[in-house]
Amino acid sequence: MHKTLSPRFAAPLAMITGAFLAAGILNGCSKGNEYVEPPPPPVKVAKPVEQPVTDYLEFTGTTDAVASIEVRARVRGFLDSMHFTPGTVVEEGDLLFVIEPQEYEAELSAAEAELASAQAQKQRAEIELQRARKLLKERAGSEANVVNWTGERDIANAAILRAEAKVQQAQLNLDYTRVISPIRGRVSRNLVDPGNLVGEGEPTLLTTVTEYSPMYAYFNLNERDLLLAMSLYREKIRKKGIDPESTTVEEADIPLFLGLADEEGFPHEGELDYADSSVDPDTGTLQLRGIFPNKKTPPELLPGLFARLRMPLRERESAILVSERAIGADQSGQYLLIVGEGNVVEKRNVETGQVIDGLMVIEEGLAPNDLIVVNGLQRARPGGKVNPETVDMASLATSAQRAEGEKAKAD
Repeated sequence: MHKTLSPRFAAPLAMITGAFLAAGILNGCSKGNEYVEPPPPPVKVAKPVEQPVTDYLEFTGTTDAVASIEVRARVRGFLDSMHFTPGTVVEEGDLLFVIEPQEYEAELSAAEAELASAQAQKQRAEIELQRARKLLKERAGSEANVVNWTGERDIANAAILRAEAKVQQAQLNLDYTRVISPIRGRVSRNLVDPGNLVGEGEPTLLTTVTEYSPMYAYFNLNERDLLLAMSLYREKIRKKGIDPESTTVEEADIPLFLGLADEEGFPHEGELDYADSSVDPDTGTLQLRGIFPNKKTPPELLPGLFARLRMPLRERESAILVSERAIGADQSGQYLLIVGEGNVVEKRNVETGQVIDGLMVIEEGLAPNDLIVVNGLQRARPGGKVNPETVDMASLATSAQRAEGEKAKAD
């Protein structure tokens, strides 16, 4: 026999039953909302490039003229005329200025007259000496007379030498009134106008002639690179059968490449032609000098320019290179993200070298078959998985270089 619940207990019982039913429903729903791991992020990976490379040392330096000559007045006088256009190229021996020559022409004439007088005195002394010797031989003259005219002849010879020196000096001073270019080069502006007195007290600076072809570039090599370069070049020279101890810098035929601040790469080719005799103890560097043809008109290289220089050290048959964009850096140094077994990302520290056409040489820390993350580095996490897509490393570097070039042109 069923008993009917009073309304007072019916309502609470219904609420309890609904709560149990709701709990059951929620428990059933929770099984369907379990956490699902998101798919691995997509990244692009590439194997490193293997190719022959030439190792270089790079420097900064300044260009300097092979010769820069100050043209000065070497005699005193008024500047009579000027015979060049400032800023143009003059040849060796070209007339630049004329200093009034009249005073020096007169001095030359006086010196030549003095020389003629001395020569006449000598001629007279020679004649008298010959006569005195003849009389002495015939016992008609004295030995003292011979001695006297011998002395007169010697005095005349000395007077001739003195007069000849005066003539030479006078001729030299007269020649100096024609100021000529000592070298072939570009002449600067005139520093003195015609009509002014020059050479009074000191040689007056009139202008400067600078030789632009060839052109020097000076730079410094630190001690560490110096020791490496010396070792490698000794080995290179020995292979040629040349004694390193007797070889000069010029004979070593060490090529050198130069680029200016607004130029890409190192378009100017020259060679190393000088090395200082010792390392500067204050800076720990050795000064070197390169020489470059600079034959174009107008010249591409001018004295005093900032220059980037590159000197090849050695050639390697094979090296590993990766895109510069694949290299990261943090407090531990430079690193690459490598995709290994199971598509798991590994952070690997590497030692980098020089950059060649957008690719950086990896000296240590990378194998030829490693897969490197080259795009999507922000999505790749060390220890996490990725979804790799393989691309070509060389083409990636080429496209990056092209994009940078177009951006530079746009700027």
